[in-house]
Amino acid sequence: MNDREVGELSKLRADAQAALAGVLTDGMTIAVGGFGLCGIPNDLIEVVRESGVTGLTIVSNNMGVDGKGLGLLLENRQVTKVIASYVGENKLFAQQYLDKVLDVEFSPQGTLAERMRAGGAGIAAFYTRSGVGTPIAEGKPHAEFDGHTYVQERAIVADVALVHAHTADEAGNLTYRATARNFNPLAATCGKVTVAEAEHVSPTFIDPGLVATPGIYVNHLVRARERVKDIEKRTVRPRETVGA
Repeated sequence: MNDREVGELSKLRADAQAALAGVLTDGMTIAVGGFGLCGIPNDLIEVVRESGVTGLTIVSNNMGVDGKGLGLLLENRQVTKVIASYVGENKLFAQQYLDKVLDVEFSPQGTLAERMRAGGAGIAAFYTRSGVGTPIAEGKPHAEFDGHTYVQERAIVADVALVHAHTADEAGNLTYRATARNFNPLAATCGKVTVAEAEHVSPTFIDPGLVATPGIYVNHLVRARERVKDIEKRTVRPRETVGA
């Protein structure tokens, strides 16, 4: 394909507001890529906050930290339920859960990842040994396979998925950088509508062999604003002397 064909297939929007225009509604389920503050779609999260939509169910590994990332939506009281594997470093998240302001559905991290992947693959449910014999499995169907007990987990299909990529082409093909990849490819597949922000947007097609998320999964694309990347916890130790 040539550059002209890229333009014809372009999903690039002017900004994050344009990318989410007409997409957000009260009470919807939003799957969000990222892990803590790593690889999160900051621009798109901020637009969700500014939109004022409420009653949201957020599907994400965790909810960032206080005042940053998905923590912004908690501060704005826009979230009523979270499906996650980790409460993490967000004190407000923990407090709203303890105060019963927020409904939290905990899911083992690998199970959460597979639930999102299954949703994108059209698989309604699957069985796993993770969580068997714990509160996670209570009320869910069980089955025996090869002498072991498994619990059934339902797939996740979100109304909207928000993801962050390192590089995209205008057709929506995405690549990720190192650990910032995390839950992003899984979230991208499970959204009925997927909106991606990318740090770099190529005017030509990405090498197909490098594509992690094919553009067929992406409905809208926006170039992410340049910003300082936040670090949840900075650990500093003296550099070891070579040969010591």
